[in-house]
Amino acid sequence: MQLNLPLKIIGLGRYLPPRIVPNSELETICALPSGWIERRNGVRERRWATTETASFMAAEAAREALDEAKLRPDQLSLIINASGTPEQAIPDTGALIQRQLGLGKSGIPAMSVHTTCLSFITALDVAATYINAGRYNHILIASSEISSCGINPKEPESATLVGDAAAAVVVTRATEGDSSSLHHAHFKTWGEGAAFTSIRGGGSARHPAKPGHNPDDDLFHMDGPAVLRMVRGLDELFLEELYPGLSKSLTDIDLVVPHQSSKVGLLLLQRYGWPEAKIMRTLHQLGNCVAASIPATLYQSVRDGNLQRGQKLLLVGTGAGLSIGGVVMTY
Repeated sequence: MQLNLPLKIIGLGRYLPPRIVPNSELETICALPSGWIERRNGVRERRWATTETASFMAAEAAREALDEAKLRPDQLSLIINASGTPEQAIPDTGALIQRQLGLGKSGIPAMSVHTTCLSFITALDVAATYINAGRYNHILIASSEISSCGINPKEPESATLVGDAAAAVVVTRATEGDSSSLHHAHFKTWGEGAAFTSIRGGGSARHPAKPGHNPDDDLFHMDGPAVLRMVRGLDELFLEELYPGLSKSLTDIDLVVPHQSSKVGLLLLQRYGWPEAKIMRTLHQLGNCVAASIPATLYQSVRDGNLQRGQKLLLVGTGAGLSIGGVVMTY
């Protein structure tokens, strides 16, 4: 959908847990031959949280974003937690991020947008709508993921992909004459693919207090081949609906920041005729960080100088559901 909403990212931040987990450690845990992970998944290492909480990591990333935006935390008008792995069931992680930022008595509204791996770009769409409706002025979007605690060593394909990270942005309305804008946003969900990517436990259906609870239900499950088959049947039409011409070339888009789903998932992007040099990757060093993957890779793109002000950017990915989502914006 074409929106053309004035929106500017005025601050970027990222937090990576200090603990680096090499492939050799996971190959031992999952009983895999040496070199299997990089050959199969394209990951060389990833970060895992130790004592950190998701809200702590989000707040650390947020502080860097606020510093770049030249704002104090109390100048925020809304906090959006855009994550797929909550710190706890209740309260919402947004409230915990607010408290970590020293704003526990501020009354600043805090909420979550949860569309698993697509949470960040969904939150961008929500924030742009709120800002241009005049509801809020400066919005913090933080994606913080600690999913390493839920990996299943019996499923090495997904267990070896997972990394922990947090990234945050501060957004506001672009001023007159500023080219920064959210031009297009499009999201679709096909619930028939819901079983392909799931954590079945933790909710009311398979609550751990229920008799006969299976601990495996609390671990992450993904049928990667089934996800890829489903995406390959839906992706080209989706891209054309998002931005005409996108399924054949990048048209006028300068850079792509995709969800770092997997080696095969990133290779799939090249069949659209998108130049490899314009597709940003952090999978090899961070793994799949769920919703934090896109903003963490966006952060790297800006810090490395691959993305400049005024350039047109595509943020795109898939998520559990099965969902596909994307936004086109001028940075």
